[in-house]
Amino acid sequence: MYRYIIRRLLNMIPLLIGISFLSFTIMYLAPGDFLGELRLNPQISRETIEMMRAQYGLDKPFLVQYWFWFKEAFPVPGNWSVNLGRSFMYHTPVTTLIGFYALNTLLLSLASSVLAWLVAIPIGIYAARRQYSFGDKLLTTFTFLGISMPNFFFALILLYLVVRYQVPLPVGGATSLGYETFTFWEKVVDRAKHLAIPTVVLATGNMAGLMRYMRSNMLETLNQDYVRTARAKGLSERVVVYKHALRNAINPLITFFGFEIAGLLSGATLTEIVTSYPGLGRLLYQGIMGNDYHLVLGGLMLGSFMLLLGNLIADILLAWTDPRIRYQ
Repeated sequence: MYRYIIRRLLNMIPLLIGISFLSFTIMYLAPGDFLGELRLNPQISRETIEMMRAQYGLDKPFLVQYWFWFKEAFPVPGNWSVNLGRSFMYHTPVTTLIGFYALNTLLLSLASSVLAWLVAIPIGIYAARRQYSFGDKLLTTFTFLGISMPNFFFALILLYLVVRYQVPLPVGGATSLGYETFTFWEKVVDRAKHLAIPTVVLATGNMAGLMRYMRSNMLETLNQDYVRTARAKGLSERVVVYKHALRNAINPLITFFGFEIAGLLSGATLTEIVTSYPGLGRLLYQGIMGNDYHLVLGGLMLGSFMLLLGNLIADILLAWTDPRIRYQ
């Protein structure tokens, strides 16, 4: 297993290099650049524009620009720091910007994932054990609503209800004014209040999909021969379901869990924009609109790394939960 993990980690290096080169190429070939809007301003001289191009390195050939970015982005012996370039829009290192906003997105994604899994797994099991009952049909209706309703539309409905009925929840931002002066528990409560709306929006879509997966997997498992054998041997229904059936039914969801890890820092862009939550997705959207390709490339590399790491963690968890799986 350890050799397998090390091999997978080493395989990530050429993959990330290939992703960075492809992403850099696509953004380089995109029409326009960060200075496009400045060129339309008659008060800014042509000499100033050329000076800024030279300052940002935009006057260099494509391969030279990529090499300058590459040699600082990938740690090498003697220089283990990671520098993903400098943002054209914010005049700040990209790693600093991502680090500042990543915490907000990480808190949001973790909160929504935990809420979705805690609710979806039990109701998926409940619906499978009571197939075609009133409760199953009611939950199925709600899950179809959750799957079919776009997150941004659900967010708009929640924001309207909060404002219309004066629910004491903030409708934007990650913290309140004077947050630095709060005590520890006041900070926790303040963060929780700001997370409430985007968390419910994100969790609802995930919850609906997870519940359907859990229900279908559990139904398939409950009809297996070994489950009937366990019941015939006189085991209690609780032992049959939660000790024998659940372990096999939840295996396919572990792969889904790996993809959720990949989306921890990049899967909430629309929700962050609609709810005015200052997260990483919103920052990257601004970078795309402003042709700030160092910022966008930094976000893409972080998302790619999380995707590869999530797949590796999912494979390890699969081997841990299913003894039939062995990695050489």
